[in-house]
Amino acid sequence: MTDRPTIRLDKWLWQARFFKSRSLAAGVVSAGKVRVDGQPVSKPARAVGAGNVLTFIQARDTRVVRILACGERRGPAPEAQALYEDLSPAPAEHRPYNPGGDRKGRPTKKDRRDMMTHRNPGGALDLE
Repeated sequence: MTDRPTIRLDKWLWQARFFKSRSLAAGVVSAGKVRVDGQPVSKPARAVGAGNVLTFIQARDTRVVRILACGERRGPAPEAQALYEDLSPAPAEHRPYNPGGDRKGRPTKKDRRDMMTHRNPGGALDLE
């Protein structure tokens, strides 16, 4: 039986440049926010290797990556990107709330009156 090379989970996340420091990666793993092959992991020392699938949240996006190699060092970005295959779903398009339609900036006094009319169809403010 051939043993595949493995590496600590926090170290791999740091080498693959998902986190700026190894302690940040270890904190995310310790908080239980990383899954390895669908199982939640809470120990940064968990051994991972080629073939494992990791799922975690990074900057509001869900990342799903398959490990291709363990890596030797934290190298430049192209070297780090060769360590994994990105399986993440396409990010959802974020549309900011825009009550004024095409206008920009704060609502005008007329816009605010119109909003109040829509909330209270009688038109009068209910101050009691």
